[in-house]
Amino acid sequence: MTPFERRIAACQDRLADIGADLTVCFPSPNLTYLTGFVESPSERHLLLFVPRDGEPAIVAPAMYETQLASLPIADLQLRCWTDSDDPLESVERVLSSYSLEESDGTTVLVDNRMWATFTQDLRDLLPNATFGLASTALEPLRICKDDVELVALRRAGELADRVALEIRERGDELLGMTESELASEIDRLLAAEGGDEPAFETIVAAGPNGSRPHHHSGSRRIAAGDPIVLDFGAFVSADLETGTGPETGRYPGDQTRTIVIGEPPAEYERVHETVKAAQQTAIDAIEPGVTAGSIDRAARSVIESAGYGDAFVHRTGHGVGLEVHEPPYITAGNDRELEPGMVFSVEPGIYLEGQFGVRIEDLVVVTEDGAERLNDTPRGWETGP
Repeated sequence: MTPFERRIAACQDRLADIGADLTVCFPSPNLTYLTGFVESPSERHLLLFVPRDGEPAIVAPAMYETQLASLPIADLQLRCWTDSDDPLESVERVLSSYSLEESDGTTVLVDNRMWATFTQDLRDLLPNATFGLASTALEPLRICKDDVELVALRRAGELADRVALEIRERGDELLGMTESELASEIDRLLAAEGGDEPAFETIVAAGPNGSRPHHHSGSRRIAAGDPIVLDFGAFVSADLETGTGPETGRYPGDQTRTIVIGEPPAEYERVHETVKAAQQTAIDAIEPGVTAGSIDRAARSVIESAGYGDAFVHRTGHGVGLEVHEPPYITAGNDRELEPGMVFSVEPGIYLEGQFGVRIEDLVVVTEDGAERLNDTPRGWETGP
């Protein structure tokens, strides 16, 4: 079986476990996860149907027929329609093949991101069905990464590491650059190292701007002694066999370091060491069976003990996969138990309004007995060759 055939089979098993009859996916990470096909949403009907029993099917515009026919999924029904057709006729034929149209008690799970117009079409065709969200079936599958995904995520981590080292080693060369100029240079380096595109808007936050966790890089020029928060990563494409092709979707890197050129301001070194210790404590606490909330608590307790609890204003981390932010969320009160193959960020921070901020972030994968870091660059604040 190909990875996608395994994923579809696992989705069907999950539908049976929860008593649902059908999952319908829209262009989204769910569609990419199950088929490897990547497309942006549009007004056209492009829908994947995965029944509990029977063969999966795709209804799509005819312009995609060649691409979809090459998907490595055996027994995939492909129903293409032209602009002169009514796409709902193709949808109705698929539903009829599953004998769902007249069934009472049918449960249909629709993609969490499906546009309302397509959900309403399904409701009209299945008036007696109960509707829910596809995440009920797919989240437990997507939350633990398979080998193909882990290869891509390791590559994304290594790429971010190379760029982080390059920026750190430039040292004094960064003085006088604006935040935006440095952010653009980071994006250029990410591309030069093999990234498809930035995984999110690169953050460069110098001096007091660092006290805003999601600062948008601007015109402030970097000065000696400025703490500089650098948060960046790039998507890399995964592949069925090698982890280097476009066939299975893209996976992001996400790394944060906080550096200083020259002598840091008063209190900075204490804050930086506190954040560094909080991150290490959290990573040391990771193992299968512990809860996501307990990892947040491990990091937060270090920062609270140092007297900075009120300055840690966000969760400790978030899952990473086909999306930059996805489950599991490493936040207070999350009782989700960690499992091998889960990948998430560990990124505690302290933010002193009007002064500076410090955040240190690595991606980790849960192993059978702990955690593997996907980033491995210096976590100190010193710069230069």
